[in-house]
Amino acid sequence: MLTLDNLDKVYKTGTFGTSDLHAVRQVSLDVQRGEVVSLIGESGSGKSTIGKMVLHLLDSSGGTMTFDGRDVTKLGFRARREYYRKVQGVFQDPFSSFNPIYKVDRTFETLRRSYFPQVSGSEWRSRLDDALAAVTLEPDDILGKFPHQLSGGQLQRLLIARALLLDIELLVADEIISMLDASTRIDVLNLLGELKGRGLGILFVTHDLSLGNYVSDRVVILYKGRVVERGETSAVFDDPLHPYTRDLLASVPHLDRTWDEVEAEEAERTQRLAGRCLYHEAVTAQGRSLGEEADSADGVPDGVGLVEYAPGHFVGCFRKAAEERCPAAT
Repeated sequence: MLTLDNLDKVYKTGTFGTSDLHAVRQVSLDVQRGEVVSLIGESGSGKSTIGKMVLHLLDSSGGTMTFDGRDVTKLGFRARREYYRKVQGVFQDPFSSFNPIYKVDRTFETLRRSYFPQVSGSEWRSRLDDALAAVTLEPDDILGKFPHQLSGGQLQRLLIARALLLDIELLVADEIISMLDASTRIDVLNLLGELKGRGLGILFVTHDLSLGNYVSDRVVILYKGRVVERGETSAVFDDPLHPYTRDLLASVPHLDRTWDEVEAEEAERTQRLAGRCLYHEAVTAQGRSLGEEADSADGVPDGVGLVEYAPGHFVGCFRKAAEERCPAAT
């Protein structure tokens, strides 16, 4: 449904804009109908930037983006308006998505005027009630109130209901539960599971590995703007290959194992992969030497691509940062 191919985002920095900051480096991924794909990484890894480019809140600097087989990398005003009928986003802070001086009803009325002016008042109210019921909200408890009178979880579900009124096919969920308490989090996560069951594709942006493991069919691990590993959630979490992925997972407490057991398992994996780079082993086997994979003229680090190590399990160069050397070259 959604396919990103070598998507880039470069910001101009410095007093006169003479320096480049590569926020996203040649990212490729896809999201199918009825699945959740999680973008996982630390702050500054480019997760939200990718989500904003998918939503056309930011323009990309390179690469292509297709939706339902149509190139949507660059969209004009009218084309973008139609695009938003199918693609919507929900963000981390639900309170900032509502104007505090208006009642929450205004959000739905604005949507009606923009996309459904021909729909009668009674029919629209019926659609609205159905959308609220889909996110387990009672209209009488929600409508007619100001944002400050509702909880963060209620506002977050209101935003999802607004998206459902457009009959969307893809939802970009950017850290949507990080501001919610534990009891509300599970309600929103279960709601995402129900929407997935109805055929909705979800791009789930998070820094929380446990959440990614809970909701995702596939995960994409990001570090400093590039994809270092991606694949089915069970494959990546059970057998992490890239050093950054291994560091992330090794830092998470395990209820069924002690720290000593986790550290021993990671030490064994580190020893097995010491001095190796699965990416370069694959490209060398394909007839390209390590030297031919050196930095390109534009300064993009070696190994921004991925190789398929196992069916559906992709990994990039083991070098983490641009200033580091690949372990296979040392």
